[in-house]
Amino acid sequence: MFYTYILDSLSNPERFYIGSTSNLKRRLSEHNLGKSIHTNKFIPWKIKNYFAFEESEKAEKFEKFLKSGNGRIFAKRHF
Repeated sequence: MFYTYILDSLSNPERFYIGSTSNLKRRLSEHNLGKSIHTNKFIPWKIKNYFAFEESEKAEKFEKFLKSGNGRIFAKRHF
């Protein structure tokens, strides 16, 4: 399975991050260990939502949508 996920920062509740991966548990650990330049300033993180897909392309397309203007509006309304 491939996942698109939304993380919430526990240290700064206004911050969230959207990503995709094939190993959700490992990726959350990497974010919390500071291995991502985009998330290391707002450690620790928790998973707010995740969405499972059979194909990596679908997970990546959904990630790209959620990072777009309309996708951010959609995510704020529904998640």
